[in-house]
Amino acid sequence: QVTLVESGGGLVQAGGSLRLSCAASGRTFSMYAMGWFRQAPGKEREFVAALSRSGSSTYYADSVKGRFTISRENAKNTVYLQMNSLKPEDTAVYYCVADRTYYGTQSNEYRYWGQGTQVTVSS
Repeated sequence: QVTLVESGGGLVQAGGSLRLSCAASGRTFSMYAMGWFRQAPGKEREFVAALSRSGSSTYYADSVKGRFTISRENAKNTVYLQMNSLKPEDTAVYYCVADRTYYGTQSNEYRYWGQGTQVTVSS
């Protein structure tokens, strides 16, 4: 069982940066692939980024590639999402996800989800 708690969301102007953090409970954090999804009002939940258990492999949505970076710090049971050059269309609730066996872009494959953190980018 893993509990995920996101933090770091907020209001930022277009072009600015934010770093989201996701703290995971448990002693086996390094055995989980991690990821981020987001959901904007009136839109479906969409994949943002994923990171393998070792941290050596990553996936990014085309819409964030080159602007967002996912990373993990196993010693702190934490995964991060560094978001640069933010755009108003990045406004959404961002969710941290984890799974023991799945590492990819399909939301229904991830077993554990955080409660979400709001990111709002003003123009």
